[in-house]
Amino acid sequence: MLARIAELSPVPVQQPPAPVPSSSSFAAALSKAESTSSGASVYAPAVNAAADKYGLDPLLLQSLIQQESGFDPNATSASGAQGLAQLMPSTATALGVTNAYDPTQSIDGGAHYLAQQLKTFGGDVSLALAAYNAGPGAVERYGGIPPYPETGAYVQQVLARYDQLKGAS
Repeated sequence: MLARIAELSPVPVQQPPAPVPSSSSFAAALSKAESTSSGASVYAPAVNAAADKYGLDPLLLQSLIQQESGFDPNATSASGAQGLAQLMPSTATALGVTNAYDPTQSIDGGAHYLAQQLKTFGGDVSLALAAYNAGPGAVERYGGIPPYPETGAYVQQVLARYDQLKGAS
């Protein structure tokens, strides 16, 4: 009918706007798009296996990897951290990782390192994440999350993503 009115009217008739999705359906769609585009699903078997091997929640490990590399297996940071889990070469070597750019090795090494930090810091996830980012020595030196803006933001972002993923499952 709008098409017929448009034919007869000297003033253009606009189509009504498409319905706006509710915030909950938009959030669900956004979350689904993020997890699909992040590559998380591609690496889910390796994440689940490493999480199981080291007694971690796979959603925490997934959140960490998303923050570290955005699931880019070829990521290299300015400081030299490599691969999905962004392991420093010396840390990778200590964990038995021979190729930090190999997704399976990187995920396993990252899970192993995170499990070590959780053990060192009595299961405190925030402190373990801070140690993963800034090093355990910095966490010990400051008696908590170091006052580095990057580390504080890192811990908050990983935990927020983790909470989001837990809520979606």
